[in-house]
Amino acid sequence: MLCFNLYAASHAFIRLYTPHLERLDLTYPQFLVLLSLRDQDRQGVGTLGATLAMETNTLSPLLKRMTAAGLVTRVRSQQDERRVVVALTETGRVRAAQAAEVPGCIARDSGMTEESYHQTLKTLQLLRAQIDTAAQQARRGA
Repeated sequence: MLCFNLYAASHAFIRLYTPHLERLDLTYPQFLVLLSLRDQDRQGVGTLGATLAMETNTLSPLLKRMTAAGLVTRVRSQQDERRVVVALTETGRVRAAQAAEVPGCIARDSGMTEESYHQTLKTLQLLRAQIDTAAQQARRGA
């Protein structure tokens, strides 16, 4: 079953990430937020949620905790007060740089070659896109 193996692989990867993230005092979702903001700082909550495939009701409490930890700031946009912009603090930038080293450690720890890592990533990205498309069509009744 493809679905079960993806589920099991996801849990196995999170277990592999855990010691690296514990050293950085991060949860896996916090890690994802930091890397996304490292790639593109000052994102709106909606954009960040779309990038990470997280609903706002999941992301907002996560961002509150990250704000309390001094990793990010959340500021209402001056152009549109309904929009909240999330940005890294200096502490967040340092932690994000440290977090950016973790995927290389994971590839090494899992025994993957660079080639197999990139091939697996491409395959999973394609699969995710196909599943997203199929789910959208199912919602529309197609």
